[in-house]
Amino acid sequence: MDNEKNGQVSPDGTSPEKRGSGRPSFQKELRDAVTPRSMILIFGVLLLELAFVVSFIGAFHSPKPENLPIAVVAPEQTRAVVIAELNSLPDKPLSARLAASADDAKDMVLDRSVDAALLVSAPAGRDELLVASAGGPSAVQSLQVIFEKIERHEGVTVTDLQPPNSADGRGLSSFYLVLGVIIGGYLASAALAASYGARPANLRRTCIRLLALAGLSVVSGVGGAIIVDTVFDALPGHFATLWGIATLTTFTAAAAGMAFQVLLGPAGVAMSVLIFVVLGNPSAGGVYPTALLPPFWGAIGQALPNGAGVTLVRNYSYFGGHHTAAAWWVLCAWAAGGVLVSCIASLLRKGKHAYAPPPS
Repeated sequence: MDNEKNGQVSPDGTSPEKRGSGRPSFQKELRDAVTPRSMILIFGVLLLELAFVVSFIGAFHSPKPENLPIAVVAPEQTRAVVIAELNSLPDKPLSARLAASADDAKDMVLDRSVDAALLVSAPAGRDELLVASAGGPSAVQSLQVIFEKIERHEGVTVTDLQPPNSADGRGLSSFYLVLGVIIGGYLASAALAASYGARPANLRRTCIRLLALAGLSVVSGVGGAIIVDTVFDALPGHFATLWGIATLTTFTAAAAGMAFQVLLGPAGVAMSVLIFVVLGNPSAGGVYPTALLPPFWGAIGQALPNGAGVTLVRNYSYFGGHHTAAAWWVLCAWAAGGVLVSCIASLLRKGKHAYAPPPS
């Protein structure tokens, strides 16, 4: 007994020298530290990382306009020639259409029916290009480059009908507001999943989580509106509208994120990152408007909450809320879809795992 207490002999009769130091081998430590499950997770993170790089570089590496809508006002005898010339430029950067008058062309620019308007033989004696750089300064720069290469319209005068606010820099406040609240939305759903499990035990708990996320969304919305309107004066004068848009955008990301987690478990967080960050951010029309993005990103941008949110914030802040119906529908569809999928999946899961009493 005394020898055992002193560590000289083990209960199985072996000495410490024979037993070694008692430390696990490196191979065992490696197996414990890097399990097959953790390797799968690391591989998934690597795929997301590479997808992030591909998506952002693919969207931004070579922006060029394609079928950028432009209105044309010209004397009757030259209208057809000017429109045909603009529509036949190499790579088709413009999609020209006729406007009845200069006033009509201005209205089309300001209600976002077109991105620019060309007034041929304007009263000042030179062709004039009407733009609204608050809708995306990059598009205006691209238009200037295009017209510098057209001999007939070289030296066109550019008139900015709606520039960004002085505190809005390059008109990116809309994008950053939406980016922030979307990140907050899906991280909030991920936080609930990390604390209480990705899949709620029943429909009641699912509804409680959704209500909690709705409450967070209201606070997120008012916080975002205070920052862009009151604190930095970047998008002033639209506090209530921005609050509503930011609230809906936050809840959309939160509800969709929860739906992904209910369906996929912890992998649902990765799905949220894929949709809202990898695909949603570069296609949102923030850094470059949709007309300058490659076809894939241009096609998906306004169908995702990021692009819809940016359109709503920008168009209400600068363009009187014109051309926002589709964006409202997109956000509402994503939010409603997230709620419905979460509730239905919870019901089906409850039925699948329902307790059956043992036979008597």
